[in-house]
Amino acid sequence: MRRLSIVVLPALITAVTGCAANPTAPVAIPGESPTPRPAMSPTLFGLPAGEPSEGASMFGAENMSAPDAMAKGTFDPKGNTAITYEPRIVPAGSTAQVMVTRVAGGMQVRLAVTGMLPRRTYGAHLHTKPCVPAAPAGAGPHYQHNPDPKASASPPSVDPSYANPRNEVWLDFTADRIGAATTTAVLPWSFDELKPPRSVVVHSSRTRTEEGFAGTAGDRVACLTLPG
Repeated sequence: MRRLSIVVLPALITAVTGCAANPTAPVAIPGESPTPRPAMSPTLFGLPAGEPSEGASMFGAENMSAPDAMAKGTFDPKGNTAITYEPRIVPAGSTAQVMVTRVAGGMQVRLAVTGMLPRRTYGAHLHTKPCVPAAPAGAGPHYQHNPDPKASASPPSVDPSYANPRNEVWLDFTADRIGAATTTAVLPWSFDELKPPRSVVVHSSRTRTEEGFAGTAGDRVACLTLPG
């Protein structure tokens, strides 16, 4: 009988400048694996990249049972799904694509952008509500796996025990010389079935980590709504 050999590589949380002192450190969560590992051969529900089903509920637990979920958009000051609130910082016509992939014990979230300001560092996080035209705060606070019991939508959680890249999805990035970037976070948990994140918000600066300011990253300059 032929023997199969499978090599499993430990997954890392991709660190972004300024996110945390040691964002790759595994966090033990009761009943969950602290060391998720990438899936071997992810697919996109049988769809070509960039062509998710319109209106599909890709970011809830129901679809997280499939290998991947995806959303993308082109930022427009007058957009509804992909909105730039500050075209001087996130130019009209720039793009963002979010992919969620199941991994053993959790998930991997990948953000890819184009058309940003070259060499600029941006903050980016998943938020609880869809984007709202002309109202950056409408996307609500950061999505947290374990919600901060002392926080509300305004003011949001700034306690580093909750506002950190292990309990939230931080996707800070620095654009290259042509304005493109890709960043990945791997987390040992999955989205809530009934209340998944509904947007990715791009901020004007890198995410802070100190007490009283943890999770803040300047103004909300763009927003991409995720399928609900």
